[in-house]
Amino acid sequence: MAQEEQVQISDLFDLKETAAGDYLKGFTYPWEALGGIHDLILEIGKSLPEDRYDRIGEDVWIARSAHVFESAYIHGACIIGEDTEVRHGAFIRGDALVGNGCVVGNSVELKNVIIFNHCEVPHYNYVGDSILGFHAHMGAGSITSNIKADRKNIVVKGQKSYVTGRRKIGAILGDWAEIGCNAVLNPGTVVGRHAQIYPTTCVRGVIPSWTIVKQDGSCKEKQEM
Repeated sequence: MAQEEQVQISDLFDLKETAAGDYLKGFTYPWEALGGIHDLILEIGKSLPEDRYDRIGEDVWIARSAHVFESAYIHGACIIGEDTEVRHGAFIRGDALVGNGCVVGNSVELKNVIIFNHCEVPHYNYVGDSILGFHAHMGAGSITSNIKADRKNIVVKGQKSYVTGRRKIGAILGDWAEIGCNAVLNPGTVVGRHAQIYPTTCVRGVIPSWTIVKQDGSCKEKQEM
């Protein structure tokens, strides 16, 4: 497509829809923010209202309106936002900032992530070293792959190459991105706003906003609703 490549934070996210908004404004590219998520959560946690959030154990804050199943495992640093549901068998390994109205589903694993409000990772998903935008949705079994087989630093490849200097990057999903069931997002994948990845598709690099990616790798423009 002829449109300008959209890989910057300002292109991908509505920063009003995350407690990390002010933090993210300090960076140009989203992968630049991955290294500071732990400290960010600790800083936000200090200011959370005690009448709306409970501090559970060490460096874990859970909104009183959230529904967390007893079988879920949550390690700090972590914040679970208001009206969010953390379902049976969820495994939150730490450094997870989960917004309001989200779903973290059964057998989902999270590690070093920022999840915007109303994002859904509802069934058997692995999300590591990633940022998922407002109303982004990962279908059942879709995963982020966050490290290359050769363990070398990740280069995000689009119309040009973006040298990240990071060995671990999962996926960056723009607002309203839709990932089909059992899709694989290879290290450093950036999916633009409202883009859609078909089920069982393996993708990498930069997927432009309002683009549909099919199983054979072909793309077509998605019609705006």
